[in-house]
This record gives sequence, structure tokens and C-alpha cells, in this order.
Amino acid sequence: MKKITYLFILTVVFSSCSEYHKVLNKGSVSDQYKLATEMYDIGKYHRSIELFEKITPAYRGKPQMERIQYMISDAYYNTKQYSLSGYYFDRFTSNYPKSTKKEDAAYFSAYSYYLDSPIFSLDQTSTKEALIAMQGFIDAYPDSDKISDANKTIKELRYKIEKKAFETAKQYNHIGDYQASITSFDNLISDYLGTTFKEEALYYKLQASYELGMRSVIYKKEQRLKDAVKVYNRLKKSFPKSEYLKDSDKLFEKLNEELITFNKDVETTENK
Repeated sequence: MKKITYLFILTVVFSSCSEYHKVLNKGSVSDQYKLATEMYDIGKYHRSIELFEKITPAYRGKPQMERIQYMISDAYYNTKQYSLSGYYFDRFTSNYPKSTKKEDAAYFSAYSYYLDSPIFSLDQTSTKEALIAMQGFIDAYPDSDKISDANKTIKELRYKIEKKAFETAKQYNHIGDYQASITSFDNLISDYLGTTFKEEALYYKLQASYELGMRSVIYKKEQRLKDAVKVYNRLKKSFPKSEYLKDSDKLFEKLNEELITFNKDVETTENK
């Protein structure tokens, strides 16, 4: 009995596959359109995509094209081809500005780019594109029921970009390029106001400023030491209970000692 059931299921599957390929390769455009929508409706998105792509040229400019373009966008989304779904949803909003599905398409375009965004350690170009797209959705549909989710997505995207900038600045510090580290931390703090990395950024900027000052040539040393002291004062003022203050206080003491030694050396040299 089990063998008969298995053979029956196998026959149905092969029959279905045979019918699909028959319509795909030799069916009329209308048959392909009908089967594409059927495949889409039952969740066979890869097959629906193949059919939709084949019939798109025949339906371009026709009323059915609005439905086709939305379904193919959604099919790409459901098959996790997010760069393509983002692109097609975006095209849909441009091609059908009066569509009742425009708001959904705009949201899922932005959300597709968000899902396509890589981990923070990789290039963040697509993350920035996702951020722009999602902010564009929020600006265009401020009363949408998706605003709450959109704002959460914005927060995640910003964090990822800030994390990338922060780790890049730390890496400069790690390899001893202290000037580049200082500049990168400054850019992070100024470009992303209110960043959650500000406290750490100031601490690591202090480390970089300390190292730069201590290692500087004579004619740059005093100013760089003073600049490092300014970073310390900013950290202490901005975060009076910072977990980094204990280590920062030690750096501050060494900076002051170095400034005193430097000024004594200058006086000695001038008095000779």
C-alpha cells in the first residue's frame, strides 16, 4: 500500500514538472502568465520568477504588468534574493506611482536593502543605501503602520555604520597610525551625533593623542601633548562616571609630567 502511494505521489510530481516545462517552453504567453500566477500563489516562487521573466516583454505597457512586477518583486523577496527584490520593488514605486501597493513596495524595497546589508566588518555601501531608502520611506509615509518597524530598522542600520567607523578608527590606533585614528574618531563623533560609541571613541582618541604626543618631534610635541590633555578633559566632562576614567587619569598624569619635562628642557636650552 505504501509503495502504491509513493508511486502515485511520484507520478503526480513528474506530471506537474512535465506540465510546467511544457508551458514554460512551448506554452502561449497567456498560459505562461496563468501558470506563473498559480506558481506564485502556492509559494513556488522560483518557478514563478522563471515564468514572469519570460513573459515580461510581452506584457510591458499592458495593465497586467503592474501585477506582474509586484509579484516578481515579492517572489525575489521570498526567495531571499534581496538585492533583486529591493531593485524591483523600487522600480515598481517609480513605474506605478498611483498603485495601491506603492506604500508596501516602498517599504519592502528599503527592507530588502536592509536584509542585504552585510555584517559591520565588510563594506557598508549597501547599508548606507538601505538607510537612505528606509529614511525615504519614513519621510514619504509618516502615518504608515510600518513606521515603528522602519524606525527600528533605521536604528540598526545606523549602529552598523557607526560600528564600522568605530572599528576602523580603532584599527588605525592598533597599527600605530595615530593621526589617522584621531581623525577617524573625530569624524565618527561629528558625523553621528549622539552615537553610542562616543564614550569609547573619546577614550581611544585619548590613547591615540597620548601616543602621538609622546612620540612627536620637538617642534610638534608641546601642542600635541596639550591636544591630548584637551581630549582627556572632554572625556571627563562628557562622561564623569566613565569606566575608562581610571586609565585615562593615568594617561593624564603622564601627559602633565611630559609637559613639565618638555618645558624644563626648553628653558635649559634657551638659557645656554
